Amino acid sequence: MKRVVLLSLIASSMLMAGGYKIPETSLNGVALGAANIAHNKSADAAYYNPANMVFMEDKNHMELDLTYIGLEQINFKGSSTTSLGTTTNNVDINSKSESFLVPTVHYVSGKAGETRIGLSITSPGGLSKRWDEQPAMGKAEEFTLKIIEINPTVAIPINDKVAVAFGFRIVHSEGVVKATPALNVAYQDMTGDSIDYGYNLALAYKPTSELEMAFTYRSQVNLTEDGTADLKYPSPSINGSYDTSVNIPLPAFASLALAYTLPSKTTIEFVYERNMWSAYKELNFEYTDATAEAVFGTAKPKNWKDTNTFRLGITQELDSMTLMAGMVYDETPVPDETISYELPDSNSFSVSLGGRYQVNDKVEVGLAALYSMRQSRSVNNENANDTVTGEFSNGNVLMISTGITYKF
Repeated sequence: MKRVVLLSLIASSMLMAGGYKIPETSLNGVALGAANIAHNKSADAAYYNPANMVFMEDKNHMELDLTYIGLEQINFKGSSTTSLGTTTNNVDINSKSESFLVPTVHYVSGKAGETRIGLSITSPGGLSKRWDEQPAMGKAEEFTLKIIEINPTVAIPINDKVAVAFGFRIVHSEGVVKATPALNVAYQDMTGDSIDYGYNLALAYKPTSELEMAFTYRSQVNLTEDGTADLKYPSPSINGSYDTSVNIPLPAFASLALAYTLPSKTTIEFVYERNMWSAYKELNFEYTDATAEAVFGTAKPKNWKDTNTFRLGITQELDSMTLMAGMVYDETPVPDETISYELPDSNSFSVSLGGRYQVNDKVEVGLAALYSMRQSRSVNNENANDTVTGEFSNGNVLMISTGITYKF
């Protein structure tokens, strides 16, 4: 297999949220738009706020989820110039639609003394963007990324109102990046994978039975890989496989959450999230071959910016049913001057709903859906190698999740 980190994907192919993230990694996460950090009594607390595991019922909790993710086509209208200097006007093209099935697992142990252990296996980012028409093929014929994170956590009570937790992030990524500015004349064809590490921290504070507060932090993970890439370029002549390496950050993010439960058993939760995307300053593939480095190794500025996300979730507990709904406003980290076909990202507004049904004392099943609406994005980038002028539109996202929980 040809191996190269295609980690431009990490910063280029994700359309679920600003950048590449998929914050909705469970049934509750989809139903509430990931506004389930301060108020969380389910197994997915192991991922969203492991400090809450301390306050959960003293049983083993396990949750299995399967989520469908559908990406609509993105439309581009305008003009574009390839890296070979060919300009195309009156462009009106669509990317391919994409669909995926993503399984996730969450587990919270019973008490070991007062300590609780958690484990989550999720897909916190990735997906794909493919174009089969020029000029988009010259920059992003295919950008596909899969990310799997294994996240073991430990929670410890400070007192009957405060708990803290910490965990380790083990992140495996793999994918494909292809670009064909001119068929049989110039192309890139890369595949690769990587395993990298980080950590996460959490705090849960419950001053009263009605009020819950939380803080969570997931560290930056530096993705560093070596590999090879199949390259072809007319002048200077390049044709073959070349060693390459790249270093791309998976940015850190932090969340502050506040939840209040009314006498009607209605819980309202607000989450403010800060995403440190400014760590992604450039994309720089480095080649040991001098000619390949001169053509393909030029650093591409990205200059992403830190962003804000605002989440609102509502949970209504009934006798054997739990109903949920959410809203999310998410800013894009991609500035006007570096947006292109790889990630025609824009601000988004999402709505969600879902429910869980308690079958018996041990088993609960549920269904949830989220729809993310993307704003149209005008672009006017003018430089010698990457000129795109026009408008990106559409690209909405649908998520449907089903899950089962088991307590023992």
